[in-house]
Amino acid sequence: MVSGLPTGTRRGQVRRLPLWVVAVGPGLMVMLADTDAGSLITAGQSGARWGYRLLLIELLLIPVLYLVMELTVRIGLTTGKGHAQLIREHFGRGWALLSVGALLVSVAGALVTEFAGIAGVGRLYGVPAGLTVPAATVFLLAVVCTGGHRRVELIGIGLGLFELAFIAAALFAHPSPHELAHGLTASQPIGNSGYLALLAANVGAVVMPWMIFYQQGSVVDKQLTVRHLRAARIDTALGAVLTQLVMIAVLVATAVAAGGHRASLQTVGQLDAALTGALGTTAGRLILTLGLTGAALLASIVVSLAAAWAVAEVAGSRRSLDEKPSQARFFYCLYAVTVVLGATLVLTAHSLVRLAIQVEIVNALLLPLVLGLLVVLAFRVLPQEHAPGRTRRVALSIATGTLITIALLGVGLAFGL
Repeated sequence: MVSGLPTGTRRGQVRRLPLWVVAVGPGLMVMLADTDAGSLITAGQSGARWGYRLLLIELLLIPVLYLVMELTVRIGLTTGKGHAQLIREHFGRGWALLSVGALLVSVAGALVTEFAGIAGVGRLYGVPAGLTVPAATVFLLAVVCTGGHRRVELIGIGLGLFELAFIAAALFAHPSPHELAHGLTASQPIGNSGYLALLAANVGAVVMPWMIFYQQGSVVDKQLTVRHLRAARIDTALGAVLTQLVMIAVLVATAVAAGGHRASLQTVGQLDAALTGALGTTAGRLILTLGLTGAALLASIVVSLAAAWAVAEVAGSRRSLDEKPSQARFFYCLYAVTVVLGATLVLTAHSLVRLAIQVEIVNALLLPLVLGLLVVLAFRVLPQEHAPGRTRRVALSIATGTLITIALLGVGLAFGL
């Protein structure tokens, strides 16, 4: 079997570091990437159109997100294998190709929204997409192709931390506590197709196929084991809370800007206008620039690596960030092709908001396949001492079942199916 794992020298270095230092990274990286340009736009449209009505679902999605991703981590730590590799070994190449195909659909949509977001930010300053998109492409290729796993993580997390500017935006917008409380308890307009489409989009934005492939591939590539489980859980829990706080912050800031009127966002410029209306021109634009650019660049790294790891796993090729491009040519070529393809496709995008919501709805439709395979795989491969107990199995089944049901019902009702 062709291995994508680091060298013995690196394993020795890893063992000498504290467990929490080694384990921190995959969870924060993938969770901050979860709040990508598409998710941020979806949250912004939710606040602009429906005020605080969708705030409750954002809070309820925190434990669901943690349960799913903690299971992903545990599978990776106990088996030492990536998600696509395990599907191939336990369900056959056909299921592996199907799952990777679903992943690539999600990745393509995500990358278009990331580059569209970057291009939209550039236009705020009069910089055309013909300059911002190629510059972002070169940056993304340089980060991954010239550094090891830890360096990529540090850069990625650093980019993702710019998203915290949105939390400051929500605080500076001074939302009314009374209106927030009312939004949490108000009846939901489940008869409105536009609301249901946004509900499905928000659910689709919380657990995306590439997240599972990336986080499992990352813990394997870092040579983490069950000794790192506790630290990896903390890493995942912290990331789950942070990513949903960012979503909530964007929703709140745009809801304040809308002032109770149903606004509709179609471009990054309109999102900029919403934030500057609540925060002032300088602060609003700075927060949007830092937060959206950081989120889009980080997510581009994560989704492209998820695709590269998954395809390389199915092909049985070398696939480690701690190997040079000359040693893992196929893996690095996959990453480069994915990034370049996303940059090229963005030229066909017209409305970033509409595109982002459509991408999240597609993610919602993929949830049955993605979560179904994950749960069944966990029951098959996890050793008894690390398998979910009865209580956790019930919680996991309820969480994933509810998530899938809400997503599919939301999509179905929104489109009159």
